[in-house]
Amino acid sequence: MDQSVEEAGRKAERSDTVDNLVRYGLVVYGFLHLVVAWLAVELAIGHSSGKVSSQGAFQQLAQGTIGKVVLVAVAAGLFLMVVWQGLEAVFGHADRDGWGLWLRRFRSGATAVIYAFLGVQAVKTVFGSSSSGGAKSTTAKVLDLTGGQVLVTIVGLIVFGVGIGMCWHSLSGGYAENLSAEGRRGEAGRAYLLTGRIGYFSKGIGGCLVGAIICYAAVTHDPQKSGGLDQAVHDLVHWPAGGPILIAIAAGIACYGLFCFARSRHLHR
Repeated sequence: MDQSVEEAGRKAERSDTVDNLVRYGLVVYGFLHLVVAWLAVELAIGHSSGKVSSQGAFQQLAQGTIGKVVLVAVAAGLFLMVVWQGLEAVFGHADRDGWGLWLRRFRSGATAVIYAFLGVQAVKTVFGSSSSGGAKSTTAKVLDLTGGQVLVTIVGLIVFGVGIGMCWHSLSGGYAENLSAEGRRGEAGRAYLLTGRIGYFSKGIGGCLVGAIICYAAVTHDPQKSGGLDQAVHDLVHWPAGGPILIAIAAGIACYGLFCFARSRHLHR
């Protein structure tokens, strides 16, 4: 890469403008998790049977003109997160070297893809073109390809690995580096760190569950088993004590959302 281009990219990646864009994106991402947590609570107490997922949150927000305006703002925030993680993937993590550098950049690139997927999903929901059977139909198409089972298994293992990584990030305290020193001090700092630990661990468990479900779909060659976390949550409601367990899951998701707000206020990149 040309040195002048790399220097310009690194300068942009560390700029105050990008900081402000990231803060907005984190608020949006946190808000999205709070909506998902609310949907989980509604399902647990029997007031709803909708999707407990980002798609369910988008559909909830898209009701009415004001809701669609809010959803457009959410989509904009998600695409800003794509820009941030894209810059991180290409120019970021300059304090690392060797494998550490490339692993961090790979993680940023993968995160950018996730944000892009969510942003596109939000835009489709605004225009009423989201599909409720997307995950299953995509899995079915991939399974029908030559080597499709292997590919789906690899995807499932990657998702499972990401879940393990988030659990480790929680237990090791690595998530704390996302907050500035000020954000880690005092009573407020302890509260922020607690929500982060619970939030990252909850997201990690969810990732492990989704990865296991995807792998099971690949091994059994049954795309109907690939409903993901949303299907697992709906099945959980019918378990003994499923309602309280689901409320605990909702609390974990909400904690992650609150930690996103804390990151936005005390951003450290």
